[in-house]
Amino acid sequence: MLSFWEKQSLLQYDYIVAGSGIVGLSAAISLKELAPHARVLVLEREILPTGASTKNAGFACIGSLTELLADLKTMPAAEVVGLLQMRRKGLQLLRQRIGDANMDYREQGSYELISDAEEPALQQLQRMNNLLLPVLEGDAFTIVENNFGFNTSFVKALVQNNYEGELHTGKMMRCLIDIAISKGVEIKTGCTITHMEDTGTGVDVMVKDITFSCRGLAICTNAFTRQLLPELDVQPGRGQVLITDVIPDLPFRGVFHMEEGYYYFRELEGRVLFGGGRNLDFAGETTTSFDLNQEIQQELEKRLREIILPGHSFTITDRWTGIMAFGANRKPLIQKYSPNIALGVRMGGMGVAIGSTVGEQLANLILQ
Repeated sequence: MLSFWEKQSLLQYDYIVAGSGIVGLSAAISLKELAPHARVLVLEREILPTGASTKNAGFACIGSLTELLADLKTMPAAEVVGLLQMRRKGLQLLRQRIGDANMDYREQGSYELISDAEEPALQQLQRMNNLLLPVLEGDAFTIVENNFGFNTSFVKALVQNNYEGELHTGKMMRCLIDIAISKGVEIKTGCTITHMEDTGTGVDVMVKDITFSCRGLAICTNAFTRQLLPELDVQPGRGQVLITDVIPDLPFRGVFHMEEGYYYFRELEGRVLFGGGRNLDFAGETTTSFDLNQEIQQELEKRLREIILPGHSFTITDRWTGIMAFGANRKPLIQKYSPNIALGVRMGGMGVAIGSTVGEQLANLILQ
């Protein structure tokens, strides 16, 4: 039973944000920047923001060559360019908000390993550069030498993306939490929303047997959104990740992609962080379970041995999974669900890049 004091003072907010990942915290921060005196509450279903925000590989991506070419098969060229521009602006906002040094941000480009089957993509390289030139300062892609020791029987070419980078995921999230708290945002964890209702004048949000009220609700639950709104086109996609111990004389640094971005790896403090393989079992990886897929984990290890680190010995020290969200194409859903409920979900595996911009757009939408 709630006391008189609790009912009078602890259940009413101006705005509530569901989800404390990149998008949720960014939306809460933007709400406080746009409405400094508003009382903003973030509700997180777990102890930590569990989906992908704290479990990603720390890539600051705008899209690899083969990934963007694949996008052109499902989206008009103007939308592909617009989405890339959104990623670019999102990363700029993130860097402005946090500061590069505070999240170990480095924008030194990335590399894509091109196999035999993907060599035709090289013929589209200049076309893509021309397409993206209006939103970038120069060519996005250049062909470079394979000086990293990758297996040349697999890697037939190496394409550098001149506008991608890397960051420390944990430090990024720590900073977003600290910024939100410093602006007066209240964060409650272990709070699964069981019911919500737009009353016409506001929104009632139920957590267990407690009902919070607010003027507007922002849903930022990405892969878990269908637990609240089952009719939406939001499909979870699990990403498998592993990390090695420190490898002496590691022959590369930076961030790398393979096969339309379905595989990705990077050097991290002398280790190799490697993730992906969802394309090996789309049906099995369309899940919100955080279990490891042993077949995909074995494929990651095989590619490490045979393609990425031939001749090097290594030990796997940790493994984990993260849950992303996808739809018919890579465009996020940023829209009103009802007069006082809006959502910013379905990051398409690009939450680090677009999360800040999605949060900003969502804050503006919920304030309308």
